[in-house]
Order: sequence, then C-alpha cells, then structure tokens
Amino acid sequence: MSTTAVAAAPAPRNNAFTRWLRQRMGALLLALGLLVLWEVAVRVLGVKEYLLPPPTKIWLEFTKRMPTVMDGAWVTTQEILGGYLMAVLVSIPFALAVTYSRFMENAVYPVVVFLQIVPKIAIAPLFIIWFGFGYTPKLLIVFLLSFFPIVVSSIAGFKAVDPEIADFARTTGASGWKLFAKIRLPQALPDIFTGMKVGAALSATAAIVAEFVASDRGLGYLLLQYNGNLDTPMVFAVIFLLSFIGLAVYYTVEFIERITIPWHTSQNQLNSTTL
Repeated sequence: MSTTAVAAAPAPRNNAFTRWLRQRMGALLLALGLLVLWEVAVRVLGVKEYLLPPPTKIWLEFTKRMPTVMDGAWVTTQEILGGYLMAVLVSIPFALAVTYSRFMENAVYPVVVFLQIVPKIAIAPLFIIWFGFGYTPKLLIVFLLSFFPIVVSSIAGFKAVDPEIADFARTTGASGWKLFAKIRLPQALPDIFTGMKVGAALSATAAIVAEFVASDRGLGYLLLQYNGNLDTPMVFAVIFLLSFIGLAVYYTVEFIERITIPWHTSQNQLNSTTL
C-alpha cells in the first residue's frame, strides 16, 4: 500500500508592514526604557523641572495645550511634506538630465553644487523679503535642503550601470527606453531611496529653520515662544513632536523602499533578521 505524503501548508508570510514593525520593536523598547530611566533619575536626584522636567510632566503639559501644539504641528507638517515632495519630484528628473546631458553635467550641476554650499539660514531672510511671511519661503527652504542629497544619490545610481550590461542589452535590440526601464532605473533605485531617506531626515530641520527666521505659526514658532517663557516642559514636548514627524516621514520612505525593491541585498538582509 503506497502512502501519499501530504505537505503541510506553508504558514502565510507576514506582510511587509508586520515585518517592518517587528524590526523596529527593539528601538521602541529601548526608547521606552530610556524614558523610564529619565523619569526615575529626575525624581531621585531632585532635578528642578525648569532644568529637566520628567516625561510625565512633559506629557501632562502637552495634553493641556494639545490643540495649540497640534495646530502648529499641522502647519509644520504641511511645510515638510510640501517641500520634500517637491524636492523628490524635481531632483530625480534633474539627476536624469545630468546623467544623459554633458551640458547639464558640466554647466548646470556645478551651479547647483554652489547653491547647496550657501548656508540656508543665510538665504532664508531673502526668501522672506521676496515671498513674504507665508507658506512659500518655508516650502522653498525645505525643498533646497532636501533636494541636494536626492540629486547626488540619484546621479550616482543612474551612472552605476555596468557598461558591459548596457552594451549587451543594445546588441539584443533593446531601445533606449527599454534600457532605462529594465536596467538603469532598477539599478538606481537603491541609491535614489538612500538620498530620499537623507532628504526626509533633513526636511524637519529645514522647516524649523524656516520658522525660526520668520513665522507666526508652526512648531518652530511655538518652540521660540516656549523657550522665551522658560516653559521647559513644552519645549521638550515640541521637540519630541517634531522628532516624531521627522521619523514618520523617514520611515514612510523606508517602508516604500522595502515594497519597491524587495529584491535588493539590503532588504534581503533586513528580512533575514526577522526569521
């Protein structure tokens, strides 16, 4: 009598978001542990609240003034997302132009590098003079600070195609568009996402710099107000909220990266750590 082996049905694989959460669990637990240590140390050592308030005090003051702070957070978030998305939409086509055009590489790109060297805090007042105190100058500062790392990484990615692979594709009759879509773009995506993550990390800093220069709304404005009033708990609350917004943008880009290029070595290494 022959027996038929019945293979056990494989367990369903966790989706990308679940794997991502599992990988971040260690960081979340570490952050929680540091907050507990902070709370205990401040109370045991008797540190004055105006110097270093305990986390519970920060949370209490935040909940009391949540509507005001969240209104400022919404303003700053719009500046961050608007400037960052504009940087992504402009920088990648610009990187393509530099990759394919000698004129763009030799004439235009050096000008962009020069403009990047100029401190943004120095040109922020000029934007206020030119565009007023509204949304536009903050958007431009976020754009400028996020733009350059995406451009540099994208150019490196687009130029990293192995010439032998490109020549082989041409000999098989691949058109310029097919060569780009099937070889150059997929190979450039890891570098593009690296630049996008750096730009995402800088976008929150750029928004605060812009609001420090001239603004009557936003987290940067509130941070200056609370600092001037020696309201240390609210200073920490605003800093934490701003950090959370920046992390949210960064990890959103990272999550999109994992979905877009799951085949890349870096993503395979990350996935293997959760198995």
